[in-house]
Amino acid sequence: HGRPFPVCCSVCCLSSWSRLQDLCRLQRLRCRALGVTRRNLGDFEVELLCDYRRVRDEEFYLVKWRGYPPSQLHADLARAPGGPVRPSPRGLPARAVAYLAQKAEQRRALRRWEQHLNLTRSHSGRIAVENEVDLHGPPRDFVYVNDVAQQVRLQRGRAGEDQGGAAIYECNSRCRCGEECPNRVVQRGIRYDLCIFRTGDGRGLGMRTLQRIRKNSFVMEYVGEIITSEEAERRGQVYDRQGATYLFDLDYVEDVYTVDAAHYGNISHFVNHSCDPNLQVYNVFIENLDQRLPRIALFATRPIRAGEELTFDYNMHVDPVDAESSRMDSNFGLVGGAHLGGSPRARPRIECKCGAASCRKFLF
Repeated sequence: HGRPFPVCCSVCCLSSWSRLQDLCRLQRLRCRALGVTRRNLGDFEVELLCDYRRVRDEEFYLVKWRGYPPSQLHADLARAPGGPVRPSPRGLPARAVAYLAQKAEQRRALRRWEQHLNLTRSHSGRIAVENEVDLHGPPRDFVYVNDVAQQVRLQRGRAGEDQGGAAIYECNSRCRCGEECPNRVVQRGIRYDLCIFRTGDGRGLGMRTLQRIRKNSFVMEYVGEIITSEEAERRGQVYDRQGATYLFDLDYVEDVYTVDAAHYGNISHFVNHSCDPNLQVYNVFIENLDQRLPRIALFATRPIRAGEELTFDYNMHVDPVDAESSRMDSNFGLVGGAHLGGSPRARPRIECKCGAASCRKFLF
C-alpha cells in the first residue's frame, strides 16, 4: 500500500496502528491502508501540553507532538535565542516557549512547501527541506518550474556551427532511439534525492545530496527564465540594489541571452558557490540546436558523499568540454550584488564564504 519504506527506516514487529501512521508521516510516505493520504500527510496530533505562558495579549503553548522523539524538544531548546534553555520545575522562560511555538509553525510551513515541491517536480529525485539553524521559512516570490520559462522564441532543429570547444549534443525527438539511450542523460531530469537546507555560516539556503553521486554523473540543470541580455542588464541593476541576483549568461558563442532564476527556477536556485566545487557547468543541446541558447547542466567533478553540500564555481570560465563556458552572474543571496555580463558598471567585490582551502576570498 503506497510506496515501500526506505532502507533507512525500520519497524518493530509489534507496532501499533498509530505508531505506523506516525512513521509514515515522519518519512513523508502515503499509505491508503493506514489512512495516511496526501491531504493529511502533514497532520500531527498533540501528545502532551508541556507548558503554557501568556505574554501580554499572546498565549503560547509548549507542545509535544506525537511521533516526534523527546530529543527533538531538547534540540530545539538548545537552539533557543539567548542561549540553551534547561527546563526547571518552575517552567520554561517565556522566550523559550515563544521560540518553540514559532519553530513548530516554521516546521509546518516548511513541510507544506516540501509537499508542494514534490507535487510540482517532474523528475524522479525527491526533494527534502530542513532548517535547524533559525526561524526562516520558505522563500517568498519563488515559483518552482521544471523547464525554462521562455521569453524568447527558440528555433527547433537549427543546425549547429563549428566552434572552438565541444558542447554536449544529446539525442532528441528526431532520433529513433528510446528513452534508455545512453545519449539521453540531461533530458531524463534529476535522479538523486536532494535536500534544501539552511546553512549555519551566513550563506543562506544551500543544497545537499541525500544519496551518493558518482564522478561525472549528471546532477541537475540550471533552469529559469530565458531573457535577452538587454533585459538582464535592466534586472541586474534592480537585483544589485536588492543584494541578490541569479543571472546566468548564455555566452557559448555570443552573449545574447541570459537565464534568470530569481523568481522562476528549479532546485539549482539553491546551490551555493565554492572555490573548490564538486559540480561543473556544461553546455548541452537537445531539441533546440541554436548555439546561442544552450541548456546549462551541472555534472559531478568527483565522487560526492551522501549528506555533502553541492556547490559550483560562480566565476567559472573554462571547463574541460567547453572552452567558452558560460559564466555565473549571481551572488545567491549574499550582500552586494554583482554582474558578470560584460557590463561597464563598477561592481563591488563580494566576500566569499565558501571556506575552501583554495578560497579566492572574493566571488568576483
